[in-house]
Amino acid sequence: MHVILVAPHFPANQRQFARALKQVGAYVTGIGEASVNHLDGELRAWLDAYEQVPSVVSEDALLAAVRRIQRHSWVDRLEATIESHIIATANVREKTGIPGLSTENAWLCRDKPSMKAFLRDNGIPCAQSDGVDTVAGAKAFAARVGYPLILKPRAAAGALDTSRVDTDEELERTGRAMGLDRGASIGIEEFIEGHEGFYDTLTIGGEVQLEFISHYYPGVLDAMRDRSIQPYLLTTNRIQSAGYNDLKALGRKVIQTMGLGTCATHMEWFYGPRGLKFSEIGARPPGVGTWDLYCAANGFDLYRQWAMSVVHGKLDDQPSRQFAAGMIALRPDRDGHIVGYDGAETVQRQLGKWIIDAHLPPIGARTQPIEAGYMANAWMRMRHPDYDALRKMLEYVGQTIKVRAR
Repeated sequence: MHVILVAPHFPANQRQFARALKQVGAYVTGIGEASVNHLDGELRAWLDAYEQVPSVVSEDALLAAVRRIQRHSWVDRLEATIESHIIATANVREKTGIPGLSTENAWLCRDKPSMKAFLRDNGIPCAQSDGVDTVAGAKAFAARVGYPLILKPRAAAGALDTSRVDTDEELERTGRAMGLDRGASIGIEEFIEGHEGFYDTLTIGGEVQLEFISHYYPGVLDAMRDRSIQPYLLTTNRIQSAGYNDLKALGRKVIQTMGLGTCATHMEWFYGPRGLKFSEIGARPPGVGTWDLYCAANGFDLYRQWAMSVVHGKLDDQPSRQFAAGMIALRPDRDGHIVGYDGAETVQRQLGKWIIDAHLPPIGARTQPIEAGYMANAWMRMRHPDYDALRKMLEYVGQTIKVRAR
């Protein structure tokens, strides 16, 4: 089978998709922005061919590259695993007759107001939401639904550029900053109180074959707005617990309703006073190295299982559920340059057997803004057979390790 993989070189874990495709027997062509001479030898060995384009999010450039490839070889699949690449890739699939995620489904997975309207119409419990293109339209929604509200780009990924507003004044100020008075269209929705997590799957022909459930502590919006918080995410190994049955049923219903076929999915959810609510879904793997956590927790290669699903339409391994696993973001105390770490040696001495890996930028490294995400600065990943014990460990790490900057 000939599989084209979009952007095999960046970010770092993209190479694992290329490696897995090659290992399960695919002929792999990469399309990327880097020169082939800038790809390392290992990655080049996993690619049978490579096409350089100015931008992988340019539909015209991507289409021209795929058509060049098709002139010389039959193409069975065209795969993208990064959120920002999904729409262009789906449009090119449709124009070149390659099976996979359709343009319509790709759009529903990217445009949040359209996604939620579609799912509400099909009985999925969601926050009230809409797309607005004027401040007046946003205020009309607020008058109807009430505060607090969430404003986000229509094609936002996670909490990127997402804001909570609690008053008309905040709504107008934030809306204008997001371009409402300059022709922009944004998503607006009611704020759902409750615990936040995610449900990730690997589906074949629309049927869930692998599933993982994870939790955010605290919710993403809070985590990305307060430097004093050392946020962490934690994936459970208790997925067969009856307490997760409703969530798994909701996730399957969303996937089937949206007509998602053979792909990875990443669905976010809330559970609070008004019960279980759908938040959003993407037809791609989760970010911040979450699949690597799943691999470490379960003693198997999830990238290989994705490649098996694409190339052979089946899996050849299952997760062990031996460990819960988590990652904690360790924020510098201010923006600037790293000058030192407190408590890292203590954590290593006390909890080293449970640490998967860690990233502590070198002294002198420039800090990154906290809104850049969980892996923007220092981080640590851990696993343990007991979910509750691991949660306490991650809390301890966050309280103990201090990242100093000036």
